[in-house]
Amino acid sequence: MTRLLTALFLVFVMACTGDKAKDLLETAEFEERQMNIPHAKQLYEEVIRLYPSSQEAEKAKARLAKLSQT
Repeated sequence: MTRLLTALFLVFVMACTGDKAKDLLETAEFEERQMNIPHAKQLYEEVIRLYPSSQEAEKAKARLAKLSQT
């Protein structure tokens, strides 16, 4: 059920803004709130890899650093 909700959320988010870096970051944040930390980390890393000079990449780096402390 959680995967279905995640998939629906992803479809909704991707359809909304058109800003892929922002959408990907929001999805990572959603996964983190759902306590799916491994997937959140993967998505944060993807933001950094795909959009390295974006504000979203800076936020993703900060979240990864915070998650690594726990």
